[in-house]
Amino acid sequence: MTVVLKLGGSVITEKDSPETLDGRALDALAAAIAAADVENLVIVHGGGSFGHHHASAHGVSTTEGSHDTAAIMDVHGAMTTLNRFVLSRLHEHDVPALPVHPFSAAARDEHATLSMPTDQVGTMLEEGFVPVLHGDGVVHAGEGVTVLSGDELVTHLASALDADRVGVCSTVPGVLDAEDAVVPEIDSFEEVADLLGASDATDVSGGMAGKVRELLDLGAPAHVFGPDALAAFLAGGEPGTRIG
Repeated sequence: MTVVLKLGGSVITEKDSPETLDGRALDALAAAIAAADVENLVIVHGGGSFGHHHASAHGVSTTEGSHDTAAIMDVHGAMTTLNRFVLSRLHEHDVPALPVHPFSAAARDEHATLSMPTDQVGTMLEEGFVPVLHGDGVVHAGEGVTVLSGDELVTHLASALDADRVGVCSTVPGVLDAEDAVVPEIDSFEEVADLLGASDATDVSGGMAGKVRELLDLGAPAHVFGPDALAAFLAGGEPGTRIG
């Protein structure tokens, strides 16, 4: 079974404090991943207070790009720094994690269509490794470099690898309704459009609305859940909100 897991940037960082790691939360997630029995696991993590802070400061988003090399390196550099933190915590729990940096492989054409080969990721899985990707910059025809969100990476990888399950670990226990109760299942964006507002902290990739839109395009079942439910998800449970 192949599982694609997204660790939200807001979960592993203090998102309203630039470049601040939530080490305790990251360590707990790494321990849950290490304890799980998942044959093929791909991890994607968000930018949190690392990538999003710099992208926002330079006016770069998923649609607005930059040709400023320094700005691009600020975003990419922050994300590789966070990636090293994630890898380090996983290694401390004996997870055989290896990095894959999307900036070096992905591209968007003039229609904003993403292309990114996944043969490397597939071979890593075959060799028993856990590939760890992250939101990043992506060269974009006509725009310079734009943001490639972790959510888009999740759907791209899940489709290319024919994933059996997809999980998004967020700061909330699922998609919430007006009374802050978890919506058990979402089959269309229109069902929850009024509930999905902007993120409370700096987020250049669309917040929860962006996550739901991306996950609805998948052919595999996806779940949005909180950190406490990660172990249950990796064990085959269906915590939080099922999407699609």
